Parts: sequence; C-alpha cells; structure tokens
Amino acid sequence: MANKEAKGVALLNLGCRVNRVELDLMASDLIQLGCAIVEPKDAAAIIVNTCAVTAEAEAKTRKAIRHAAALPHAPLVVATGCVASLFADELSSLAPNVVVETRKDMVAEVVMQELGCALDGVTDEGYLLQKPTPTGRTRPGIKIQDGCNNRCSYCIVWKARGAARSLDPAEVLRQIQEAQEAGAHEVVLTGINLGSYTSRFAEKDVRLPGLLRLILRKTTIERVRLSSLEPPDVNEALLESIAASHGRIAPFLHICLQSGCDETLHRMRRAYGAELYRSAVAAARTYLPQVALGTDLIVGFPGETEEEFEESYAFCKEMNFSKMHLFRYSKRPGTPAADAPNQVPPQIMAARAHKMRELAKKMRYENAQSLVGSTDLVIVQRPGKAVSSGLFDVMIDEDIPLDSLVPVHFESVLKDATLKASIITA
Repeated sequence: MANKEAKGVALLNLGCRVNRVELDLMASDLIQLGCAIVEPKDAAAIIVNTCAVTAEAEAKTRKAIRHAAALPHAPLVVATGCVASLFADELSSLAPNVVVETRKDMVAEVVMQELGCALDGVTDEGYLLQKPTPTGRTRPGIKIQDGCNNRCSYCIVWKARGAARSLDPAEVLRQIQEAQEAGAHEVVLTGINLGSYTSRFAEKDVRLPGLLRLILRKTTIERVRLSSLEPPDVNEALLESIAASHGRIAPFLHICLQSGCDETLHRMRRAYGAELYRSAVAAARTYLPQVALGTDLIVGFPGETEEEFEESYAFCKEMNFSKMHLFRYSKRPGTPAADAPNQVPPQIMAARAHKMRELAKKMRYENAQSLVGSTDLVIVQRPGKAVSSGLFDVMIDEDIPLDSLVPVHFESVLKDATLKASIITA
C-alpha cells in the first residue's frame, strides 16, 4: 500500500439513512488507503457529509463545518453531500482549510491528495468493510437507489440528488454478500425514493419486489430491511414478496405520510391522498398481521389550519404507528412552500408538535406492550441492547455477543417502550 503511515480522518454525518450508507463507503475507501478513522481532535482531515432537507439542517451543516475548521490543529475539512452540491462556493468560503467535493466517490482521493499522500491502488470496487461497517453500525445499509423525480413543494433534495436512478441488481447482490463476509446478519436497503427502484437483470425489468425475490434466492443473508417507502409503492407485489420471505424480510414498513389531511397533502404536492394511504396500510396488515408501521410527519405546514391539524392527528391515531419521525415545518429557501401564504406561527407549531409527540409515545408504548409474550429475532447492537424486527429497543443479557442475531421471548415493557427479553435456548 502506497502510504505506510496511517492518516487520521474523522467522519461527521448530518441527515438521512442514505447519507450514513454513503459515509460508510467513504470510510471504506479511506481504510483501504491506510487511513485510520479517529475522533476530530486527532484528525488530519474531517469529512462533513451535509444535509439540505430543511433550513435547520443546512444551518447545522454550516455550524459543523465552521467548528471543524476552527479546531486548534486546523485540519483539512472536506464538505460533501447535498448542501455541497447546492452551495459549493459558499461552503468553500467558510474557512481557508475547507474544500468541497460534490462527488462522494472522490472524497477519499481528495483527502489523500490534500494531505500529500500517494494514491496507488485506489479503486472504486472492493470496499473493505469492518465488523460489520467502518463506522461501527451492526446493520449495514446498501444504497440501491438515488435521486428523486418527485417535486414536493417543501423539498430541495431532488435538486441536490438529481433524477432517480437505480443500482444494478448484480451489484446489490455483491454488496450484500460482502457485508455478510464482514459479519452482517441484516442489511438495510436504502434510497432517496426506494420504491422507484427499477433496473435490468437477465434481460428482464426488475422493480423492488423482484429485487427482493432475487436477494432471497441468490444470497443467504438472514434478514433484509427496507427503509422509507412512498404509499403508492406499498402494493400487492411488494407485500407478497415480504410475506413469502417468512421473516427474512423484516416485518416493518416505514411509509411516509407527512400529513393525514388531503388539503395539506395537496399543498405539499404529494402524490397520494389519505384514502390511498389507508388502503396501503390495510393491505399491509392483511398480508403481514404482525407488521410494525413507521412514518414521517410534518406539523405546521404553511396553510395548516387547526381543523386540518386535528384531521391529521385523528388519521395518525387511526393508523396506530409504532414509530414516528415528527418534524415541525422548517422553511427551505428555494422551495415553493417557503414563499407560500399563511405560514404557521412558531408557537402554534410547537403546541401541535407537542400534542402529536405525546400521541406518538402512547402508540409506541401500546405497540410494544402488545408484543409481550411473543418471540422474535433481535440484532445485538451494544452490550445488553438489541433491536427487534419491528425496530423496538430490546434489553437482553449483556453477555450476548455483539452483532449476533438471536431468538428472544419478550417478557415486559418499560415506560419508554423498551422491551425486556430473555434468550431462547435450544
């Protein structure tokens, strides 16, 4: 290997699951080149993987870059990701030791060039995964799709990520097999618009349901998990594929909602209404009776009246989500919603968010409570801590090895919806 002395590089991720997967790939490239992954105080270079999903996320990005650049040892700071794609010149001007690289597959090369290191042996393939990922995550992500063709009125990610595109199925299989070789028992299929996945394999069109069937046939991975889906993509073909897997595809569906009110969804320019969402959930629970349901929700979207909020609240209660990611609307400059009339005052947004958050906690606890007495396979992520197939936190014996996939019996539930479980022995 060209560089004999390990170069310390720190990694800072802001944003979504896809960003985390991309950061793992960057880390793998760096490790392959002989770099050590270290804390920022020990780093010759710090990679900041940025997020532009909201104005708040973008502000956090700038703060993180300034903070990293101002460290006493003045490390090289490499900004990449969505904010870098949208505002490269602005980020470059934040400090003299900041550089911007919009191509994430080139970040490792930029780091090595800037540090004055040779680059012999750099390739785009053969990522050296650690146990099981370079950043220590026990459930590695496989990015099978990127970009988005939707134009939601609050979103700028489509500008940063470009048009929808999908990874070749053969490459998906290769990355899953590689993750297994590194010790992974579960992989998470991720994408900006995961349900839009479409590619070719053996001269046939392959969409997400077909890819899942291919993974089940061609690999021995013990569990596959899907990240966020859009409601129209939760169709019969997908649900049949999950049901036929007999648990190898995790019975958890994160179906994005954003609002349970049709008028609000229309202003958001979402490609569905509440009735389509309701039908998708009903079908999911028919095919997968034990399915756990997650979602994303925005409160305080421009024009949201008290009546619209209450309609959304009632809809969420009806859906009985086990996991909710709740956001207060944040103006994103450059999007139609940022200039829309009837912006909701912050204090009203805060009150609505609090009410919805209390509902989310109640539903999560009740869903966890319903699992007491049942069994499941859990992934051990930290000593004494695991995660269930439905993404509930689980307390287990601290002696169980990390990264294990083990059968458990749920015995009780704590107030924070954490399940206490005992290991099932043969």
